[in-house]
Amino acid sequence: MSRQAAFAVGGNAILAGILLMLVGDFMFALNDAMGKWLVASFSVGQVLLIRSFGAFFVLGPMLARQPVSALYRVEKPRWQLARVVLATADTGLFYAAVAYLPLADVMTFYMAGPIYVAALSHFLLGERIGWRRWLAVLIGFVGVVIALRPSSAMLSWPSMFGLVGSMSFALTLVLGRVLRSTPDATLVTWQTVGCLLTGALLSIGSWSGFSANQLLALLLLGVVSCSAHLMITRSLKLAPASLLAPLQYTLLLWAVIFGWVFFGDFPDRQTLIGAAVIVLAGLFIFHRAKVKDVEPLVPNDASHG
Repeated sequence: MSRQAAFAVGGNAILAGILLMLVGDFMFALNDAMGKWLVASFSVGQVLLIRSFGAFFVLGPMLARQPVSALYRVEKPRWQLARVVLATADTGLFYAAVAYLPLADVMTFYMAGPIYVAALSHFLLGERIGWRRWLAVLIGFVGVVIALRPSSAMLSWPSMFGLVGSMSFALTLVLGRVLRSTPDATLVTWQTVGCLLTGALLSIGSWSGFSANQLLALLLLGVVSCSAHLMITRSLKLAPASLLAPLQYTLLLWAVIFGWVFFGDFPDRQTLIGAAVIVLAGLFIFHRAKVKDVEPLVPNDASHG
C-alpha cells in the first residue's frame, strides 16, 4: 500500500472514530433524558433493575463469543469489586439527581469528571501532574462550586446526589485504567449485574405497575446505554483519545437541548457560568496531557448511562 493510500485509510478511520464518538455521546444524552422521564414514574431501583435486563439484549451476543471463564477469571478481584460498587453508585445517584434537578445541572457535575480524574490519578496511580494542570484542577473545582451555588442549597440532597455520583464516576474511570487489560464485555457485564442486584434490593417496597409501553421504554433504556458504550469503545480504537476526549462536552449541549425541549428546563446564568469554567478547565487538562504525551481518559469509557 502506498503512503498516500495508507494516509487515506488512516484518515477514514479517524473520521469514523469521531462520528462514532459524536453519535455515542448523543445516545448517552438521549439515555439520560429517558432516565429523567422514567424516574418521574418509577423508583430509581425499578429503573436500575429493568434497564439492566435491557442491557443484556446487547451484552448477550458479546458474551456468547467469549469463554465463560472470562467473567470470573479476572485480574485484581478486589479492584473489580470496587469498580462495580462505584459504577453502580454512579448510575443510581445520577438517576436520583435527575429526578429532582434539570438535566443540564446534573450533567454539569459529571462534566467535572476529567478534573477529578486528573487529581485522583496523581494520588492513586502515581502520575505526575505539573503546576499548570493542578491550577486547572483548582479552577475546575471553583466551577463546580459555582454550579453548586454557594448557599444552603448546595447541601440539598439532589445536589449531593449529583456531586457524589460524579466523584464515583471519576473513581470508576481511574479503576478502569488500573484494569485496562480486562475485556470490555467483562467490565460492562459486572457493572450491569451490580446495577441489577442493587435495583432489585431498592425496588423492595417501591414497585409500581407498568404498561407494555413503559416496560419497553425501561428495557430500551438499557439497550440505548449499552449501544452507546460500545460505539464509544469502538471509536477509541479508531482515533486517538486526545482527539476524541474534548468531544464529550457535546453531552452538555445535548443535555441543555433535551432539558429545554422535553422538560421545559433551561439552565440559569450561574449554572452556565459554572459549566463554562468546568469545560475550559477540562479542555486545558486534555491539552496539557497531550503536550506531555499522556493519553487522557474519555469519561464515557465508563459512562453512568
